[in-house]
Parts: sequence; C-alpha cells; structure tokens
Amino acid sequence: MPTPPPRPKQLDSPLIPKIMKYLAKAQVWAYRRSRGRIGGTWRVGAGFRKPVPTLLLDHRGRKSGKAFATPLLYITDGPDVVVVGSQGGLPKHPQWYLNLLAHPDTHIQIRADRRPVHARTADPGERARLWPLLVAAYADFDSYQAWTEREIPVVILEPRSGSS
Repeated sequence: MPTPPPRPKQLDSPLIPKIMKYLAKAQVWAYRRSRGRIGGTWRVGAGFRKPVPTLLLDHRGRKSGKAFATPLLYITDGPDVVVVGSQGGLPKHPQWYLNLLAHPDTHIQIRADRRPVHARTADPGERARLWPLLVAAYADFDSYQAWTEREIPVVILEPRSGSS
C-alpha cells in the first residue's frame, strides 16, 4: 500500500475550522430542504472520482445542551450505519463524537428518511473489520489516520425503536 502524502500545512490555518463550520451549516440547510438531493453525496478529495453518500447526524452539546446537525460520510453494515470521527486527521476528536459519548441516543437523516439510532464506538475487532470497508468507500480516511497520533474512532449507529 502506498504511503499517504504528508499532511498539507494549509490545513492547520485557523481559517479552516471557520470555513468548514459555515460550509457544513450550508450543507445541512440544503440537505434538509432538498431531502438529501442536494448535499447527499460527498465529491471532494477521494470522493471526486468515487462519490460517497452523506447523512445528517443530530447531536446534543454535552456542555451546552444545544442541538446540532453535522453532515458525515457513511457506509452501511447490515442494519447499522457506520461513520468516522476523522476530522481530516486533526489531533483532536470532533465535537460531534464527544457529544455522542455523552448523549448516544439520537437521530440521523439519510436522504428523506429520519430515523432514531443509538451510537457506540466500535470495539477493536469491529474497527479492524470495518476500517477497510470505510477506506474502500473513501480512500482519504487512510491519509487522515496517518496524519494523527490518535486512533480515529469508528462509530456504529444502531437502529432503535421510537422517535424520541
């Protein structure tokens, strides 16, 4: 397997998180209004040649209690949906992941379908099985893992009954 390229220095600009925050808000707005027809596919980086499906993850701030929605790439694994806390290989876990640790019962939206899920971090065996599938869906995940010392979490979103 080829060695991933080094982390681009421009990704460490303090402007990047601000830009990404506004782009994500715009994507959530368009995704919700178009029922996933706009913003439902990621076509950046490795996704340019091989587009990846995108969902909206609802999560509640662990400190603020505020409701948030975050667009994430995903794969399915049987009835489960799998997402990755890569944050582009930054050294810290994304806020949505930390929020899910505090409030694991939440909702996702895939296209027009909004459903209740329970989030949990994949155990080492599950991660070992799922990581190659995630990289097959979006090759840049391997680069992101190479760019950080933290183990990027794989999150399994299990269906749950009810709408609360």
